[in-house]
Amino acid sequence: MKLRRKIIISVLAITVAGAIALQFKSLRQLVSDGARQIKRVEGFYRYNSGWPLRGTPDLKNLEGRLAEKGLKLGAPLFMRIFKTESELEIWMKDGHEFKHFATYPICNWSGRLGPKLKQGDHQSPEGFYTVTRGQLNPNSRWHRSFNLGYPNVFDRAHKRTGDYLMVHGGCGSVGCYAMTNPVIDEIWRIITTSLKSGQPRFHVHVYPFRMTRWNVAFHSDRNWIGFWQDLKAGYDLFEQSHIPPEVSVCGQRYQVRPGSPGSLGRSAITKRCTAPNLSRL
Repeated sequence: MKLRRKIIISVLAITVAGAIALQFKSLRQLVSDGARQIKRVEGFYRYNSGWPLRGTPDLKNLEGRLAEKGLKLGAPLFMRIFKTESELEIWMKDGHEFKHFATYPICNWSGRLGPKLKQGDHQSPEGFYTVTRGQLNPNSRWHRSFNLGYPNVFDRAHKRTGDYLMVHGGCGSVGCYAMTNPVIDEIWRIITTSLKSGQPRFHVHVYPFRMTRWNVAFHSDRNWIGFWQDLKAGYDLFEQSHIPPEVSVCGQRYQVRPGSPGSLGRSAITKRCTAPNLSRL
């Protein structure tokens, strides 16, 4: 009888723990969605009122801000996007590494955390992408835009569909990242000058959130944690060296290697297996 009672108590404890875990997961999703909706509504309000979004740099003083950091237009650039924080970063080459120049608030992106899977899912992509001059559109219906290059080699390996996933002006999004017109104007000036000055392409690394240990642990029960761990490998390499990592696709996984000192951050993302996959280490 005692053994039977212990078994029943154990089963009940496991059931209760599972129910609590499921409720926590649902609550976390609810809180995350609610926080993002509040930020989105505020962004729309400020945008429609003609006000800059909170955290927008002084767009009238680009040259001065560059000079303060010892940077110049035309230097090779590297870009990162973080969904949860709704932020886009630009880093520019200074000596043998890249220096952070600016962080811009994103007015809007669509879908939830996780990669884009198919045409029409209204999901903003995540992953490692590159942009060349051929992906720029100065006459976009969203003022100005550049194509992220989805689907890339990795996306195609997973048979994912969709196209024309952009970073653009305005504040509307159906799978894109909307920056507002004034912000995309400054970003446009930076990227076009870099591309005209000899950088054939620049990397854009798109993350669900800042890939700190705490954030990854917090989201460890999500369906996409394996994919995010692979993205974290690239995030960590850049955090350590401030040099964009070299990215390739081996099988159906991203493979990253440290970028070379002095790298211009211009390597293409190709399908190859040239080194042990450093992700999840």
